[in-house]
Amino acid sequence: MPRIALATYDPGTAPSKDPDLDGLVAELRAAGADAEARFWDDPEADWAGYDLVLIRSTWDYIWRPAEFLAWVDRVDALTLLLNPADVVHWNADKRYLGELASAGVPTVPTRYLPPGAEPDLPTGYEYVIKPASGAGARYAARYTPEERDRAVGQLAQMHAEGLTAMVQPYMRSVDQHGERALHFFGGRLLHASRKGAVLVSGTPFDADKIAHPKLEKWQPTGGELDTAERALAAVPGGAERLLYGRVDLIDGADGQPCVLELELIEPHLFLDLHPESIPRVAQLIIRAAKGS
Repeated sequence: MPRIALATYDPGTAPSKDPDLDGLVAELRAAGADAEARFWDDPEADWAGYDLVLIRSTWDYIWRPAEFLAWVDRVDALTLLLNPADVVHWNADKRYLGELASAGVPTVPTRYLPPGAEPDLPTGYEYVIKPASGAGARYAARYTPEERDRAVGQLAQMHAEGLTAMVQPYMRSVDQHGERALHFFGGRLLHASRKGAVLVSGTPFDADKIAHPKLEKWQPTGGELDTAERALAAVPGGAERLLYGRVDLIDGADGQPCVLELELIEPHLFLDLHPESIPRVAQLIIRAAKGS
């Protein structure tokens, strides 16, 4: 009976925002595992006592990245952590998009403006600014060239907090065709979903946003599957080291799918939308915990 911890965040007095957690713990227990959810920052947790610590919904780490990455390294040294610590470090900084592009993976064109950089912003098209380290559309906003003053204000705030900004063209295809999320587990496609556009024009960068609007099941095209598999294959050390991964795609200027983000740390699995995937996910987690 493998002991498995699903690492999550502490919601305090509010309910957890992870709708999959309780059902996945129950499925793991029904399949014969000694499974439980644990807060990643619980000082009483004995991480060495688990056969596997699975990073699931540690969704507050973006506010404490140094503390979280130190925890990742500590747990990785004590037991099996998935995904592995070096992958987590690599994926925590979205400058990995540049590495994917260099490897020939179609990606959304991206420029990076670290603290101290001049606010070199597009003048001929709508664009998006967001942090190189973040999740859930935190500090993300879209601008027209005429909104430069607002955009410069966002850059100033982000740079004051030590954040590197990403600048990307706003791909208007997302308004018609949405964003597709392809989930992989155990090296194979698990399921796919599509959601509507997240960023509404004029919404302040620091406003709360609906991270997954109009979510629905999706059957990926051959081109989407190929792009996603190429992205995973370009991960340092190879895709075979990953237990799970989510590849977020949108259509590029040429109408072909390109990578918007590669989620290898704590992607929402959307198991509430895909309940048929729960038994397979539990099976693969137990197999990983047993080292088979």
